[in-house]
Amino acid sequence: MNNKQKLIRRLKIIEGQVRGLQEMIEKDVYCIDVITQTSAVKQGLSGVEDALMESHLGTCLVHQIQKGQTKKATEEILKVYGLKRK
Repeated sequence: MNNKQKLIRRLKIIEGQVRGLQEMIEKDVYCIDVITQTSAVKQGLSGVEDALMESHLGTCLVHQIQKGQTKKATEEILKVYGLKRK
């Protein structure tokens, strides 16, 4: 299974979790149980984000640097860093 397929699989799992959250809210499930599930969704999205960042840093930015586009690469690194800190 390649990286793209793994990411799509992860996102489908997260999609199912979000649907489950909607059902939990509709059924007035105990708040702590809902919060536990929202935490799992956030962790799942964070994992997808980490995998995408790792791939980008290991391929796209390396190619930019090799082509002499260091300013563009630096701007992207700083942008990703800023987004990750939010």
